[in-house]
Amino acid sequence: MDHSTTMPPTPPTMLAERVGPVVPPTAAPHPDVATWRPAAPSDLDALVDLHAAIAEVDHPHWTQRRDELAEAFGLSHVDVARDTLVGHAHDGRAIAHGLVMCPPGRETKVRSLVLGGVHPGFRRRGIGRALLDWQLGRAREQLAESGERLPGWVMAYVEQGVTDAAALLDRAGLHVARHFSTLERDLSAPIEAPRATPDGLRVEPWAERWSESARLARNAAFADHWGSQSTDAESWRAMTAESALAPALSFLAVAPDPVLGAEQVVAFVIALRNEEDWAGQGFTSAYVRLVGVVRGHRGRGLARVLLAHHLAAAAADGLERSTLDVDAENPTGALRLYAGMGYVVTHGHASHVREY
Repeated sequence: MDHSTTMPPTPPTMLAERVGPVVPPTAAPHPDVATWRPAAPSDLDALVDLHAAIAEVDHPHWTQRRDELAEAFGLSHVDVARDTLVGHAHDGRAIAHGLVMCPPGRETKVRSLVLGGVHPGFRRRGIGRALLDWQLGRAREQLAESGERLPGWVMAYVEQGVTDAAALLDRAGLHVARHFSTLERDLSAPIEAPRATPDGLRVEPWAERWSESARLARNAAFADHWGSQSTDAESWRAMTAESALAPALSFLAVAPDPVLGAEQVVAFVIALRNEEDWAGQGFTSAYVRLVGVVRGHRGRGLARVLLAHHLAAAAADGLERSTLDVDAENPTGALRLYAGMGYVVTHGHASHVREY
């Protein structure tokens, strides 16, 4: 894939024409599913239980938190009645959950993200196929309704080793487009002292007053990353309001901006402290959710400086490991940076994409 900042050519036709005719999707009846219906806030407890069962089999190293599941009910770009689906068994349990999300960031493409899963005890019966068929129908609707000429991507992520889901996506035309690695850093090993901050810059711990500047820095830093589009203010507020956000383990580099007349964030390490993950991992940890440096400040060692602050803070907090995910083909050489700081690859996941 091309990682340059050159804008891709705009397709000559509207995205709706490339998607083709769409009709409102309906989930196929299934003998093990008593009802298919949109999610509701009253389903939250059942969805937490469902995703815990999915995590135990598919990705025991991380779990879907309650506030993450609840987030979809509050985002303005999620139409809960059209973008969510829950399948209930005859005993009332939630056994399947799908969310199809079309984020508003659309600089170079329109993305429809297919999320969810089926309870492990009800797999290999065709429920996943019925759920995915509905999701892909809704994804095509979202792309067609965007009113854009940009390329359209339907995207899904699958953990390494979850072969049934990967095969299902492949048969549906969503093929592996990118691999991502999960890395861990043992905090009992020696941690290098943070290097001196380059002249004119200052390291700050995360604070709400830097939030909007950090969002803009995130968008600038990830503009040349595969599949990335901007994060809107509403989604950023929801993310930074999550209960697992760890301000004491998150650090920012700020620099004067002569145009704006005030300091702005130019690099960031934003981490979570999610105790719900620890049992499945078998260790206590911090998860580095975002690492980035805006283009004009790359090559100055800022990511290494901020990560060193993070590692020292996580060790001082008594945590056993720091974890993160990285694009295996990251254009900034992030994988080499992390390896040089003691992170090792432990597992991975893949992005499946269908393009229109």
